[in-house]
Amino acid sequence: MFELSQLRCFVVTAEELHFGRAASRLNMTQPPLSRQIQLLERGLGVQLLERSSRQVKLTPAGSTFLPEARRIIKLAETSALAARRVAKGDTGRVAIGFTAVSGYSFLPRIVARARESLPQFELELFEMVTSDQFEALMTGQIDIAFVRPPVEQASFESKPILRESLLAALPAGDPRAERRSLSPADFDGRPLIMYSRIGAGYFNNMLTRLFEAAGVLPEYVQHVTQIHSMLGLVRAGLAAAIVPASAIELHMDEIQFREFVTVPEQPVELQMAWRRDNGNPALQSMLKLCGEFADHRAQGNASEG
Repeated sequence: MFELSQLRCFVVTAEELHFGRAASRLNMTQPPLSRQIQLLERGLGVQLLERSSRQVKLTPAGSTFLPEARRIIKLAETSALAARRVAKGDTGRVAIGFTAVSGYSFLPRIVARARESLPQFELELFEMVTSDQFEALMTGQIDIAFVRPPVEQASFESKPILRESLLAALPAGDPRAERRSLSPADFDGRPLIMYSRIGAGYFNNMLTRLFEAAGVLPEYVQHVTQIHSMLGLVRAGLAAAIVPASAIELHMDEIQFREFVTVPEQPVELQMAWRRDNGNPALQSMLKLCGEFADHRAQGNASEG
């Protein structure tokens, strides 16, 4: 029906009510300006401007159409700007997968940093175990996965994003709480809630190796997948448990946390993984933010040490 160039010619002429001044603003001569407005009027089937040798004024139809023309031009400009920003990675949508543990403290800090530094980004969050995140990366359901190592898929890139220590979670009245720190030997033959091999294989393998290296065999009274479920059982008095340090963010009452001494001191690792061929323009901006956050956190931990 009409072109944006015709709308711009009409809006400027309506503002100036003078073809000479309007043509000057538009860096064109008067004849093509008049032609553009005539084409616009023909397309709309109405007269927008009344012209005489002395003046130019808006018709009632022109007065009604002017704010709409401005709105259309503004919409076109903002739409083009939005498209360019998406193409440059300055805005867009990023889907993130995360394990339950990373959702206790790490992920909320990443989301807060993104809201501050990348306010135009839309983040979509999916809580998944590591194996499900790998599958979601492959199918394109998520762009970034916060997973437990190893990341062995050749089509994935990965970067260590977080390391943390382990804590012993003790039920109320446990005499071991009188000590500041505990070692694997303190759990030899003692009741312990353990991680399931399926669904929590990373922590199951880690603790199994730590106890075997120390020549220790706890009495596993229950196997669970989720850490919040494990802590619920600790609070109920079933037995103690070994949990990542971030679990303290759950603030469960009647549980006493003590340092669990290991070698290395921070055996729990979280990695950030993404597909090499991911074409989402917003991905690189989010990867940069997460990487800078991880580097800053690592420097802070090093200075504290």
